[in-house]
Amino acid sequence: MQHTAAVATRPETEVLFFDDFASHELDRTRWNVRTTGHVVNDEQQAYIDSAETIYYGSEGQVPGIHNGVLILQPRYRPGFVTAEGRSFDFVSGRIDTRGKFDFLYGTAAARIKLPRGAGLWPAFWMLGYDRWPEAGEIDVLEYVGEADWVSAAVHGPGYSGEAGLVNKLFFPSPDDATAWHVYSVDWFPDKLIFKVDDVVMYRVTRAMADFFGPWVFDTPKFLILNLALGGTYPFKTNGVRTPYYGLPESTVQLIKRDQVKVAVDWIKVLRHTPGSQPQSFQGV
Repeated sequence: MQHTAAVATRPETEVLFFDDFASHELDRTRWNVRTTGHVVNDEQQAYIDSAETIYYGSEGQVPGIHNGVLILQPRYRPGFVTAEGRSFDFVSGRIDTRGKFDFLYGTAAARIKLPRGAGLWPAFWMLGYDRWPEAGEIDVLEYVGEADWVSAAVHGPGYSGEAGLVNKLFFPSPDDATAWHVYSVDWFPDKLIFKVDDVVMYRVTRAMADFFGPWVFDTPKFLILNLALGGTYPFKTNGVRTPYYGLPESTVQLIKRDQVKVAVDWIKVLRHTPGSQPQSFQGV
């Protein structure tokens, strides 16, 4: 039975996209599975299309879910060679809706449970179809394995990469990112409002972006879920260079023991209609 709290909407909103991962396998009419080609940010994983790294779980495996659950899990596979001939010691998962679903303005939300481990870099984000950063990037959730905080960001021309507009939310103790939380963004023509469990963590206005470069959040974006390992953003936080850039030995051991899993209970996109208010996810 579908859990009503997870999908309920106000009368003024329209559900554009919803997946609660209740089937036995990824719906490829909605999702693409990406494999590693061009590698960015000095990340340490290769993305593969495999049930090793992208699979569905049950409530017995992941307590607290409403129906099904998507699992992204990295694996230690020393010497894995990609089709391009590059070698990696880790494989992981990345999926997106490019060419299958995109939207312009509304609310995108996902209920996610994150693992602990310095240098893990899971994200829930959106991209447009132009060349980056002109396409515009909306990072609803980013995390580098430090369980007391998560971040949100936007990237565009003049405010991309290390110059992106970014902010963090620190959880009040004893809460942290390893519990279930709803990460969302309310996207309007002139602003983006990022929230965790309905608590505003960041607001980016057109004026804020225009100070650095053009506002590029007036074209459709598609959804992305992925789990990267190491790389620039984790390194900026933990300063680890060995055994892997941004990924310490303690986290390598967690991956080797199969103790690292990102769980996604559901993902949803709503359209705002005239006079409507963004949906509350409190209690979901």
